[in-house]
Amino acid sequence: MGTEKSNGVSKHEISSEFPAEAHPLSEEPTEIASNINYHAQFSPHFSPLKFEPEQAFYATAESVRDRLIQQWNETYLHFHKANPKQTYYLSMEYLQGRALTNAVGNLNIQDAYADALNKLGHQLEEIVEQEKDAALGNGGLGRLASCFLDSMATLNLPAWGYGLRYRYGLFKQQITKEGQAESAEDWLEKFSPWEIVRHDVVYPVRFFGHVQVNPDGSRKWVDGEVIQALAYDVPIPGYKTKNTISLRLWEAKACAEDFNLFQFNDGQYESSVQLHSGAQQICAVLYPGDATESGKLLRLKQQFFLCSASLQDIIFRFKERNDGNAPLEWSKFPSKVAVQLNDTHPTLAIPELMRLLMDDEGLGWDEAWDVTTRAIAYTNHTVLPEALEKWSQSVMWKLLPRHMEIISEIDKRFVEMVHSTRNDLEDKVNSMCILDNNPQKPVVRMANLCVVSAHTVNGVAQLHSDILTSELFADYVSIWPNKFQNKTNGITPRRWLRFCNSELSNIITKWLETDEWVTNLDLLVNLRKFADNEDLQAEWASAKMANKQRLAQYIHEITGVCIDPNSLFDIQVKRIHEYKRQLLNILGAVYRYKKLKEMSPDDRSKTTPRTIMIGGKAFATYTNAKRIVKLVTDVGAVVNTDPEVNNYLKVVFVPNYNVSVAEMLIPGSELSQHISTAGMEASGTSNMKFALNGCLIIGTLDGANVEIREEIGEENFFLFGATADEVPKLRKDRENGLFKPDPRYEEAKQYIRSGAFGSYDYNPLLDSLEGNSGYGRGDYFLVGHDFPSYMDAQAKVDEAYKDRKKWMKMSILSTAGSGKFSSDRTIAQYAKEIWNIEECPVPNKKA
Repeated sequence: MGTEKSNGVSKHEISSEFPAEAHPLSEEPTEIASNINYHAQFSPHFSPLKFEPEQAFYATAESVRDRLIQQWNETYLHFHKANPKQTYYLSMEYLQGRALTNAVGNLNIQDAYADALNKLGHQLEEIVEQEKDAALGNGGLGRLASCFLDSMATLNLPAWGYGLRYRYGLFKQQITKEGQAESAEDWLEKFSPWEIVRHDVVYPVRFFGHVQVNPDGSRKWVDGEVIQALAYDVPIPGYKTKNTISLRLWEAKACAEDFNLFQFNDGQYESSVQLHSGAQQICAVLYPGDATESGKLLRLKQQFFLCSASLQDIIFRFKERNDGNAPLEWSKFPSKVAVQLNDTHPTLAIPELMRLLMDDEGLGWDEAWDVTTRAIAYTNHTVLPEALEKWSQSVMWKLLPRHMEIISEIDKRFVEMVHSTRNDLEDKVNSMCILDNNPQKPVVRMANLCVVSAHTVNGVAQLHSDILTSELFADYVSIWPNKFQNKTNGITPRRWLRFCNSELSNIITKWLETDEWVTNLDLLVNLRKFADNEDLQAEWASAKMANKQRLAQYIHEITGVCIDPNSLFDIQVKRIHEYKRQLLNILGAVYRYKKLKEMSPDDRSKTTPRTIMIGGKAFATYTNAKRIVKLVTDVGAVVNTDPEVNNYLKVVFVPNYNVSVAEMLIPGSELSQHISTAGMEASGTSNMKFALNGCLIIGTLDGANVEIREEIGEENFFLFGATADEVPKLRKDRENGLFKPDPRYEEAKQYIRSGAFGSYDYNPLLDSLEGNSGYGRGDYFLVGHDFPSYMDAQAKVDEAYKDRKKWMKMSILSTAGSGKFSSDRTIAQYAKEIWNIEECPVPNKKA
């Protein structure tokens, strides 16, 4: 193997020009190069002499981590001394993406590191590609949590995140001839250079066992199995601030004493390590399959493990910061602690906090309930019935007997309160209470437990919050009208524009004559006055083309498909789910292909060439979603090799969609599809990322689309489809046989059934669109109803794209109207209106 040289330095060996000396906090390129060399030699993870890109990445990351650790320590110490009220954000998912670009960008040392790496024979752009995405999340819920952490740090807020350290993530997606295949994520196959294990932060977490009643009437949960929760901290730096907060991830482990040496020596190897292997399962996989009883038990274990470890840590910190001479005043706990539940997954924090306060700290019910309900708030992320968690009561009694006692008591008191104060709700109590005691399937309704117990409940877009208060939680609103709020989601402009789209970012800074928009996104509105400026339009078009060319190269590398950067880049990337309607997209593409085939060459040449890219993971057991992936790949295989058509249409499935893939796709996109059935997408956040990057949206009035359209101007948004308030009647009409399908819709479905895209049997998928009612039938997501208006909107897209000047103006206005959708705005609202916390900036050291 040859050794390329850059600046006279071999790429594959450690440079001797820059001595291996520690300069952990330096911002000077020569000293940074020495610090990178220092880590390559004295924090070694590989054989000596090697300094290829992979080794260079780990050494560089550890060099950056030096600075992060220093800032993290200062932040932790400052919070400890100042003792402000602090937010603790509990989430089962964080979709962090790569950390190196974000870290050097937020620390404002990217140029120094680029220069240092160049001296060592490497390019920063090449080194960042060595990093694997942290596989701690799946979709929008996890990415939102990560954006929130970035904003908390940037706004200098006293806040921390808590999550689980999944070894194998959800899964890595491969696309084969059979469709989607899943394999384990390998992000921890070597190690993550960003995490810092805290061997002194360990808490016991109990499962199973029974409740012991003491002579004084107090209760104690005993026996069962006890797993240890070990903390790993991932530092989260704010943008151009000294504050660096923490994402604390819990790893499950068993102790040495849990290893049965006698059994092992007796040849009973599996039973000797039973607790160890049980502990490993807890943090092995995000959302393990729950079709089996053991799968359900494992998911519940994961949720409780996160809640118990995090709350023990929160209580420890509350005690640690208490004046040692003064007695603990638990009534002050909510004035120092705000706990935010990100969806229903961490609901068990409610009974666990009650248990810890009553059984461990000796509080009575009323005092513990007062503390709990003033400390905990809940974010709802869905109105989909299957996503509103309901846990089997028998499974809960088995795994968490003390918590079921507490939940039963909360439920009993809630029902008594309704009976005594609200006679008008008598007939609603059965649907409002926490325990559904249906003898066929008794369950605990986690969302109801959250609403009854939390001091605040929020939705994540105005439309979603309106649906929560008028439909899903309407009866609770009549009891607690002030409990419910809206907090429209947002995205961090650092990762989603400043760092992933430097060309466009530099143009914005040039025309606004400031880069303050990076932390004050409302300043983007000042681009509006330049929207017709030909010079800006030319620069804007040039930046978009550079990103499209980069994306085309990426698509060719990973799929082998050549796409034309001069075609319209049309992208839909998100979890594959029937309500998100990737099926509507591909049916539209099939109809487009069929019409192109029928045209004369002359007519074809007058059409708008388009490249349709679809990406996202289908949950491993979600059959119809996997059929949609297969259909997209089959359509692409035919269309992309059809010489008559492939200059005018390409269809590409982008495999293994994650944050890093998004950072490549979004800057290069021109049209993006956010086409869920109205009323079903709580918010969506990829719509915000696309709009911020000057991409136009074709979409329904769903989730945050409603607010995006208001902000950027309805003339810059390609709208179609039924509205949320029309959907129930349309479903009823369908049941009554009143639906009349559009001929184009029937033509597209028939073309697939004809075998034009191969021999795979798509009838089970297409049958979900047929019939008027029945399980998995009757087109619940209204693909058929919305198809004609979708095709009409796509025709408007084709027409608008031909007028390049008009399209560029629309693109500029899209970015200009995206200021509202910064997660800085969202988090500032949470801080003020839900958490009641204030900024706590780390002071600059006096010279």
